[in-house]
Amino acid sequence: MILKNKQVYIIQWLIGIGDLIILNLIFYCIYNILDPFYTHIMIPKMREIILLFNFCYFFSLYFVPIQLHVSVVFLDKIAQRSFYFVTVFIFLFFICLTFLNVGNELATFIIVYYLSALLIFMLWRVLVRIMVKQYRRKGFNAKNIIIVGAGKNGMELYQVIKTDLSYGFRVHGFFDDNTILKDIIPNYLGRLDQIEEYVNSHDIDEIYCTIPGTNSDKISELLNFAEKKMVRFYIIPDFYRDIKKSMVLEIMESVPLLTIRTEPLQSPYNRIIKRCFDIVFSAVVLVTLYPLLYLISGALIKISSKGPILFKQKRTGLYGKEFECYKFRTMHINEDADSVQAVKDDPRTTGIGNFLRQTNLDEFPQFINVIKGEMSVIGPRPHMLKHTEQYSILIDKYMVRHLVKPGISGWAQITGYRGETRTLEQMEGRVKRDVWYLENWSFFLDLKIIVVTVIQMFKGDSNAY
Repeated sequence: MILKNKQVYIIQWLIGIGDLIILNLIFYCIYNILDPFYTHIMIPKMREIILLFNFCYFFSLYFVPIQLHVSVVFLDKIAQRSFYFVTVFIFLFFICLTFLNVGNELATFIIVYYLSALLIFMLWRVLVRIMVKQYRRKGFNAKNIIIVGAGKNGMELYQVIKTDLSYGFRVHGFFDDNTILKDIIPNYLGRLDQIEEYVNSHDIDEIYCTIPGTNSDKISELLNFAEKKMVRFYIIPDFYRDIKKSMVLEIMESVPLLTIRTEPLQSPYNRIIKRCFDIVFSAVVLVTLYPLLYLISGALIKISSKGPILFKQKRTGLYGKEFECYKFRTMHINEDADSVQAVKDDPRTTGIGNFLRQTNLDEFPQFINVIKGEMSVIGPRPHMLKHTEQYSILIDKYMVRHLVKPGISGWAQITGYRGETRTLEQMEGRVKRDVWYLENWSFFLDLKIIVVTVIQMFKGDSNAY
């Protein structure tokens, strides 16, 4: 265990050294590119600038620690934390330059460095994570673990670990009082009362307990033993197989509470970020692109069929509240507009309407809904009231998607669930992705969805009709 802990520290130190080299190389390159403009400012105080520059790196680690060495880290989280780190780092460095009385003179230098470091540092951190995973996939720096309980939860945990060796776990085997499993499960090590003897004679780092909560006395006994032996102890609740999702532990005084989902947008800070982005992004679109699009599309819509340019329809919004959703009209006026989905080769769709749908241009008036606060740029697509009524009965988690504002585009739309939903399974797939979005929201996820949506606008979408 001591050797593995040393390896973790070494990995962290190597990542830190690599960070410093990358950040200093970027500084050196930017300085040489902009040399004619800043030599007379920086040369007299270069020693102090370099010392403060590197000091700010270590101080920034206090706010955004290195987490590339942990067992599970997703790439979008690496990019997000890299953004936070570089932002904090540059902010601290700029404050230091201000105290040196060169902050204002070097403002352009700092902006150029910041933008360059954002991209390069993110790529560096992603590369480091890939190297750490490859290192562990070869069996190095692996934690020795045992699984207590060979039921469904225990076997599922075993399969997850064995499927991806880059998590850095080496499973010794299972302990279970059902000795019939000895010839069935892989690596049966013995009964529960043999765990202490095995741990005492082997280098075990972690114990994963999957036995039912009805065995609370045995769980407490194992926990106390693990604490004495400085072995980390994890409990997988037996009701996990009924919920099948991540849970979050909260504390009310001394009472632990488990909630079934994380909702990043419950944080006022995250809501402010998302709302500010919605307003700025929508305002830019409405001032630049929308007027021209309205004139051209409006003229073609009027030529192709009788009726208004904009189509307004009641949709279900945040917390199930109804709102009037705007779109460019893509169909002939018909009585089924509020109850029947558009289908492939729908006779109601006009020629220009088909083009607007395939390119997502029909959704542009919804930026007005965003400005009004009824929608967001990114979120679950708002459904017709009739569909909300139908699917809220047929799909258990359908209404959960309304815990966030509906969006012009969303995670479900860029992952193959745009357009008509012919079957209940298709709608369940869409709802599953909508719920995943609200549980995994990040500013970078929104940016990713926007980029993919724009790409699909130019490519066209076969599911859009």
